[in-house]
Amino acid sequence: MTGQPTTMLSVAGATAARRAHEERADALTAAHRERRARGEKHAVEDFLFTYYPFSAARLRRWHPGWAVSYDAAADIGADGTSLIVDVDEAGHRSWYVDSAGRPALRRADVARYLSERGDALGFMTRLLSASSLSRRRPEFGCFGLHEWAMVHRVPEGGQRHEDLPLRLTAAETDAVVERENLVCSHLDAFRFFTPSAAPRNAFEPTRATQVENDNPACLHVGMDLYKWAMKLTPLMPSSLVLDCFEHARDTRVLDMEASPYDVRGLGYGVVAIETPAGKAEYVRRQRALAQRADALRERMLAVLSGLHPATW
Repeated sequence: MTGQPTTMLSVAGATAARRAHEERADALTAAHRERRARGEKHAVEDFLFTYYPFSAARLRRWHPGWAVSYDAAADIGADGTSLIVDVDEAGHRSWYVDSAGRPALRRADVARYLSERGDALGFMTRLLSASSLSRRRPEFGCFGLHEWAMVHRVPEGGQRHEDLPLRLTAAETDAVVERENLVCSHLDAFRFFTPSAAPRNAFEPTRATQVENDNPACLHVGMDLYKWAMKLTPLMPSSLVLDCFEHARDTRVLDMEASPYDVRGLGYGVVAIETPAGKAEYVRRQRALAQRADALRERMLAVLSGLHPATW
């Protein structure tokens, strides 16, 4: 039957896996949580918690993935209280079901997910498959100009990251947009283009054409693997979700170093894509990130491979 677990974790195994996940998640989000407690913002790293609507607490929740079941006793602490927070109105762990035997084995509720989120699952599967490097030729000619197009002809102080200065003057920044070719195919980047920059783009991406348009080399397509992985919980194992989070965090660095903003005050470098040398550096790093993203994408597709109805 589709969606049946193939691995079972004992109480000790599940407890160790949960603890390892929580420790790794805590380490990855420590700086963000500390800044938030102080009321501080970070123009680069906050993106992972604002643009992507997933909190550090949600990222910390352990899910073994649909192919793994575990002894439900692992969700009970030494004091007899529940260790989980994602429970439904009946007090059961959300999106999970338990077997009737002893010990009770807890597993992801695949049938419910397919019933209630089947259309979304189909879309995500098609999108991931279509944007694989093995199925679509990557395009490396965008040079991260989407961030530049978001500040084209914006009045001083009106840019999205108001706390960051521009590297060039406003006129020089506008000139870069006007002399370069805008070829952004990512919907959620294009929708932030200014009214003066949007008509300069070679595409007008829409949600309806996203499966056909997503470019495997696009930084935002790679970062979005984190979004899809989170939306696919509890089907997706948390270890893979954190791998996608780390990739998104590392990709965001190039995204902002190549932007018109000056992020050196935050400890980052500059990729001056308005110069030939900067373009070359951008493409070199973009290629490496695209390969890394594709490995994650293929791992996600492998996890989902046992869940596909024949119609997908």
